[in-house]
Formats: sequence, C-alpha cells, structure tokens
Amino acid sequence: MQNDDLLTYLEGYLTDERKQRFLEVLQNRTKFLTVGIEDVYQMHNTSAIMRSCDVFGVQEVHVVEDRFQKRLDKNIAVGAEQWVDVHKYGDASECISKLKQLGYQIIATTPHNDSLLLPDFFPKKKTAVFFGTEKEGLSEEVMQQADGYLKIPMVGFSESLNVSVSAAIIIQELAQKIRKSNVDWQLTQTEILEKRLDWTKKSIKSVEAIIERYLSE
Repeated sequence: MQNDDLLTYLEGYLTDERKQRFLEVLQNRTKFLTVGIEDVYQMHNTSAIMRSCDVFGVQEVHVVEDRFQKRLDKNIAVGAEQWVDVHKYGDASECISKLKQLGYQIIATTPHNDSLLLPDFFPKKKTAVFFGTEKEGLSEEVMQQADGYLKIPMVGFSESLNVSVSAAIIIQELAQKIRKSNVDWQLTQTEILEKRLDWTKKSIKSVEAIIERYLSE
C-alpha cells in the first residue's frame, strides 16, 4: 500500500480548507530545532511547552520522565499533542544519546552558568534545547553532556521565569531566526507526506474502518 495513494483516498473525507491548512502549517514546520523537557513536575507546564512548539512550528518534543510520570495535561495542550510528535524517555542519558545520534547539539537552558544570551545565539546546526524542573533546573547529567548553555537576558529583580514562559520565548526567537536564515530547516518532502497522512488519519472518525474498506476494494 503506497502512502500517497492512501493519503489521496483519505483526503476525500476532508474539506478543501482542512487540506490547505495542513499544507500551510507544514511549510513552517521544522525538525532542525527540537525541544527536550526534563522532569517538569507541573503538568500544565509540560503541556504549555508542547503548545508553544506547535504554535511556533517545532514538530518534535522529547520528554524525560525519570521522576514524574504522565505530566501531559491535555486541557492545557489544547490539542497540540495531535500535531506535535512526542518521544518519551526513562532518563536523560537515553534521551541525549538518541538526539546526538540524530545529529543534534544539546543546548541547556540555565540562568546560572556562563550561558550565552539568547539574542547572541544562532543554531548553526540541528539543535535540541533542554528545559528542566521548576525549582532545581536541569539535572547534572544534562548539564555535563550539553554542548552549550543559553539564557534569557533579564533586567528586573526576578532571577527566573516560569519554565513554560522561558520555553515560549526561546522557541519563538530561535524558530524565527532559522526561518530568516539559509540553514536547511524545513521538513523533507517525505516527512511532509508522512505528517499529512498522520494528521489526516487523526481528523477522520472511525478511520481504521475506512482504511479497511479501502484495502478491500
């Protein structure tokens, strides 16, 4: 069964507006930039970060759930989990190893290290930005394996921001930077086809029965 043939068949169940919307969104999607979330305790923060990834076009999120399990609050994500690919890991080492195999540099967000300021940082290569727990920040494991450190410049009395707010600011700025650059940040045609098929399936009720009918024809 060819994916493009199946996609053509299933798209018959979508409105033209829906199909066009998928194409428009996918033109701004990227895997060049990805996000790592380590042990964020508050469910709404994990969900809000995921929503920011969707809003600003980051297709994949890598979630380390070493200490705190099942931190996705679907009410806060507001459907973002349907459109963003979530990869889960039992510990940070497993997550970082996988990302480095895929060619990502690991950038740890922390206000305390000799971090590069956000306006001065440009992701010249595939980049995974890691965000940590609300109080302790990122684990020593992530800090030691990071290829660089990043922080948001602040001029007020407060020394830190809520993790989901920090993530939104950083994701938005980095996504905007790569889109204005010459780096190869967009999805491949194969990746676009895969996501069109995935999103189309998620948009159709009783899709498995429809696929079975398609295969029997």
